[in-house]
Parts: sequence; structure tokens; C-alpha cells
Amino acid sequence: MMPLARFKELIYKVLHLGDSPHRTALAFAVGLFIAFTPTYGLHTASALFCAWAFRLNLVALLVGAFVNNPWTILPIIGASMAVGLLLVPVGAMPPIDWNDFASRMLWDQFHMLWEQFRPYLIPFVLGHTLLGIIASGVGYVVVHTAIIRFREHQARAKAVATPPPSC
Repeated sequence: MMPLARFKELIYKVLHLGDSPHRTALAFAVGLFIAFTPTYGLHTASALFCAWAFRLNLVALLVGAFVNNPWTILPIIGASMAVGLLLVPVGAMPPIDWNDFASRMLWDQFHMLWEQFRPYLIPFVLGHTLLGIIASGVGYVVVHTAIIRFREHQARAKAVATPPPSC
């Protein structure tokens, strides 16, 4: 787990990026949307591509994308499935006979799983997408406000620390 001091240092670096508050918050929001996409295993590649394609800040984008990590993946999947199943109910999960599953060939195992989980694909994608849109909108507002307040605080602190010129 990341120590608190290291986390604070990372946040400090993000708040002091040379980009405008809008662009930094936008990069974070895009990263947050990527974190909620159901393209598991491709989040880092997606973040790198978006940073390159849209000329967004890579650090802010990766911070947003890494919201989805080993500690948060199950709550994100669970919440996304819950939202998706609320929007597109597909009924109860059919039972899987794991003894039959183990005795099948590899291709037959994939085919059996595909047939069992296919009805849940649309709720899965829809829940992830909807929560990604909501999270990125909230994330943009929070980060934009935090950057503006932090920079105003830094400017006030600098103005107080700088003595007036003497005549």
C-alpha cells in the first residue's frame, strides 16, 4: 500500500502541474472514465493512448485511471453490475454445474461460460459506462475546485511571505 506521505506528494505534483485547472481536471476525469470502463487489462494502454491522442496531462490521467486497482475492482464491478441490472433486468443467474464444467474440453468450457454469462453482458457494459460518466463528472468538479482553491491558497501564502518593497 502507498504510504500517506507518498500519496500527498503525488497529489501535490498533480496540483502544481503547468496545465490550466480545466485541462488538469479534464485529464483526471477522462482517466476516471477509463477506470470504470469494462476493458480490464487495457486501462493503462487506454490512458496512454488518450494522453497522446488528446494531448492531456499523463500524470493526471493515470491518477484517474488507477482509481481502479486491486482494492477497488470488486466494488466497481459490483456497483456497475447492480446499476446495469437495475436498468436491464435479466432474471436470476442460472446454476452452473462445475463438475460438468471440469470434465469438458477447454473450448467447450469457454462456450459453456459464454452461454451462461451472455445475458449479463449488456447490463455489465451499461452499468460500467453509466457509473463512469457519473464518476468522471463528479471527479472533474472536485479536482477543478481543488486545484483552483489550492492555487489561490498558494498565491495568498506567497503574497504574505513576500515583504513589500522598501523605498
